[in-house]
Amino acid sequence: MSPTNLSPGEAPTFRPTELIEVINQTLEYSFNSVLLVGEVSSFKINQDKWVFFDLKDEESSVPCFMSKFQLRVPLEDGMKIVVRGIPKITKWGKFSFTVQTVQPVGEGSIKKAFEMLKRKLTAEGLFDVERKRPIPEDITKLGVISSTKAAGYADFIKILNARWGGIKVQVAHTQVQGIDAPEQIMRALKYFNEHTDVQAIVIIRGGGSADDLACFNDEALTRAVAASKIPVVTGIGHEVDESLVDLAADLKASTPSNAAELITKDKRNLESWVETKIDAAGRIIIDRANTELGRIDDGLAHLETFIKQKIEFIYDALLQRIKILESLNPEKILEHGYAILTGKISPGSVVKITTYDKEINAEIKEIHERSKNH
Repeated sequence: MSPTNLSPGEAPTFRPTELIEVINQTLEYSFNSVLLVGEVSSFKINQDKWVFFDLKDEESSVPCFMSKFQLRVPLEDGMKIVVRGIPKITKWGKFSFTVQTVQPVGEGSIKKAFEMLKRKLTAEGLFDVERKRPIPEDITKLGVISSTKAAGYADFIKILNARWGGIKVQVAHTQVQGIDAPEQIMRALKYFNEHTDVQAIVIIRGGGSADDLACFNDEALTRAVAASKIPVVTGIGHEVDESLVDLAADLKASTPSNAAELITKDKRNLESWVETKIDAAGRIIIDRANTELGRIDDGLAHLETFIKQKIEFIYDALLQRIKILESLNPEKILEHGYAILTGKISPGSVVKITTYDKEINAEIKEIHERSKNH
């Protein structure tokens, strides 16, 4: 009898396979993907392929299953974790929670997983100094992976512009905490490596709790950072925070602001260097002039005039270069009525517009190609 052709009040009749299919369809409709938090018990790996464990609380226990390939943090009994997955009935009629991703919860479990995975990856040489690559000195194109709504990102951009400016920044907006963050950051890394010509990639995340920063101890993400063809800089958390992603990166900064400082030059230092060179050049010329004047009495006035003109020429040329540097200061440009726009340029996106004295969040309504005929 088909369960869809029933008389009123008549109980439906199923074959076991049909009943399991109906139950799974109902579960999939009601719980397409859920997060489950609990303590690990009865953890085991079968045939080096399949992972089984129970996730329990004070009263109940849920059997969980996943492939070893998907397990990206080390687990052991007693650890508290959060998993994303789908509840199902197996063909043997047993309930099981099919796990897709795992992340430790709580400082104790996070620290234990961190130390276990750190020992494993250290033994592989993943964090060796010999693997680190130098960061380019004169960066003109930079890839940034961060949440554009985070304070750490705003601090990074502010310091970046204040120190040098003129760097073309390409931003990949991702989550930087939570169970979905590692996948999003890995996709951003892959995009920068395969589809852009940026000279370095910076991963930014401001301070937070151990739970907030746990996503940066994901094994797959750590390996992706180490395998990046483009040098990677991290500015994650505060100075005391350390993650596996930090250890795998080519350069670790203590904060997002420090990351901006490490990868750019300070134009104030350049100005000071120019002034020092001007003074040194003047002293050299005067010393040489005094030597010549001591030897030659004739033509003294002509030589003195020549020296002064030489000094003025060098001084004027260097001052002109300083003015050019000052004109490239983003703050000076903003004073003339221009604005800096950051964010994804697409209809419906929210971008940040920075003027001389305001920061504006605006939604893009339409985009049109600009005519370049003058």
